[in-house]
Amino acid sequence: MTTQDIFAHNRVILTHFDSYSTALLFPRWDNKSLLWPEALPASAAPMAAPADIGPAYSGDAVRLAVIERCGLNPDELVQVSAFNHWAQTETGPVRIHLLRFTTFEAPKEAIEALGGVFKPISELRGSAMSELLLLREVFNLIVGAGGG
Repeated sequence: MTTQDIFAHNRVILTHFDSYSTALLFPRWDNKSLLWPEALPASAAPMAAPADIGPAYSGDAVRLAVIERCGLNPDELVQVSAFNHWAQTETGPVRIHLLRFTTFEAPKEAIEALGGVFKPISELRGSAMSELLLLREVFNLIVGAGGG
């Protein structure tokens, strides 16, 4: 399966959490989406996880595809498996994954090279409401769990 095939069925939220300052940052991409590599279609609707989750939706495969496509260090990016969100689109289900950078500081230069800029959630107003709701879930998961 190619990375193109993987991203036809998956989107990614990247984040960095600094437990010392409790700063939670997210990239906003050139296309103004908070999801990578692109926003969900406007017609997408939230859905429950399907009963049968095939290999096209594997969190580890998506993590490795992001690392390969973006040239990121695999030791600095972890999948947050507790985040499990799905959307129904005209072409089928799309899983939204959460990947968190484990670096001391947010890798701003790496994200800028990909067309993104790290911002706190408070500076992301004006983004699609469906994406902001997903970020709120991330906020509750990471900050609400004490940074876990």
